[in-house]
Amino acid sequence: MILDTLENSSLYEGLHPSFPQAFAWLKKFDPSTPDGRYEIDGQKVVAILQRYQTAPVDEKKWETHRVHGDIQVIYAGEELVGHALRDQLVVRTPYNPAKDAEFYEPPRNPFTLLNLSEGYFAVFYPHDAHQPGVMMEEPVSVLKVVVKFCL
Repeated sequence: MILDTLENSSLYEGLHPSFPQAFAWLKKFDPSTPDGRYEIDGQKVVAILQRYQTAPVDEKKWETHRVHGDIQVIYAGEELVGHALRDQLVVRTPYNPAKDAEFYEPPRNPFTLLNLSEGYFAVFYPHDAHQPGVMMEEPVSVLKVVVKFCL
C-alpha cells in the first residue's frame, strides 16, 4: 500500500510500467467529467470515475483484487479507507473472477485507517485488503477516480 499526494506521484512511477501513464491521466483529470469507465491504455489501465456519499464503517465492505491493482484518488470530499493484509482476514464472499473481487469479514486484528482527502492517492495491491468509502464524522459527497492497472 502507498499513500501520498498526486504532486509526489513521480516518486512512484518507476514501480509499475503503467504508473507513468496512469498518473499523467490523473494529473490532467477534469472534475466535470461524467461518472463512468474510461480506458487509458485499453483494458490494461482503466479509470473508473464515481461520485457517492461516504457511509458508516459497518456498511462498507473489505475487498481485494487479484488481476488488478488500484490507484484511488480523491478529487472532492474525504473518506477513511481501512487497510489490512489479506492474510489477516476471513473470506466472506469467495473470489469472483468476473468482478475481480473477493470480500472479507471485518478484521479482528488491528488495522490501519487511511485519511484520503482532496489531492491524495492510495495504491492497493492484491495483498492489500481495503475498505473504501467510510465516513469520518458524518456522510459527505466524494468525487473519486479508481485507476485499475493489470498486475
